[in-house]
Amino acid sequence: MTALPASIDDTVALLRRGNYIANRALGTALFLALKLGRPLFLEGEAGVGKTEIAKVLSETLGRKLVRLQCYEGLDVASAVYEWNYQRQMLEIRLAEAEGTTDREALSQDIFNERFLIRRPLLQALEPALEGPPVLLIDELDRTDEPFEAYLLEVLSDFQITIPEIGTIRAERPPIVIITSNRTREIHDALKRRCFYHWVDYPSAERELEIIRVRVPGVEERLSRQIVAFVHELRKKDLFKLPGVAETLDWTRALTTLDCLEITPELINDTLGTLLKYQDDIAKIQGSEAARILAEVNMKLEAARH
Repeated sequence: MTALPASIDDTVALLRRGNYIANRALGTALFLALKLGRPLFLEGEAGVGKTEIAKVLSETLGRKLVRLQCYEGLDVASAVYEWNYQRQMLEIRLAEAEGTTDREALSQDIFNERFLIRRPLLQALEPALEGPPVLLIDELDRTDEPFEAYLLEVLSDFQITIPEIGTIRAERPPIVIITSNRTREIHDALKRRCFYHWVDYPSAERELEIIRVRVPGVEERLSRQIVAFVHELRKKDLFKLPGVAETLDWTRALTTLDCLEITPELINDTLGTLLKYQDDIAKIQGSEAARILAEVNMKLEAARH
């Protein structure tokens, strides 16, 4: 188990060891969340690297990653716990076969931890030899507000109340990362329990560094073309702007095709790795792609002189 970082610089370096290139603002928010034991709430567009932060923390700190993927209709049985009803029924039938008639004793016997199925939130409160796990609550904005309200107890006191058993409390709080793509607003009551950081699209230089780290060996001119083209796309009125994940996908696609330099034809053939909606692809394909590329090449050429 790796010790928690002792400074902001150590936090940025920790993420870098996991091939995550973070700016100082993110390093500061994460350092404070780790130091003070508070959940970190990350908002931003899809594909900018929010979920990856939790994965990298798990890897670099040597902690278990417990992931709760949120969706509409998520309930306590899927997120927290449920009873193993089949085993309970079997226990009841065995007790009846043995002639047990004490219903209160039988009820106490079947509602204990032997019959409890632990879901991610309950798993995250359990002690572990390697230290408290990293709990990733991913895309919280996809859930309903009642579930969001349920989380308040978990995030305030790192405990869960099970009526038949009582309150289960974490000996040491997990490291909690919550992400949201902001498809709806998260309630202030939950945000107050967290530190907050907006994960924005990276600057061109930082995105270039991300490519160097995540897809090593790419020609420098090609990398700069890719980053410049993607940044131009992010200025357009598109339904879904490409994130860092799409930049990396496009880079891998172009290197797989042994591309040394982007051409309008290559853009048209590979645009589906960057844009995920047909209307966006139709808007960029053809003459618009060629125009953007010509503008990108002109800027890169001017920067060289």
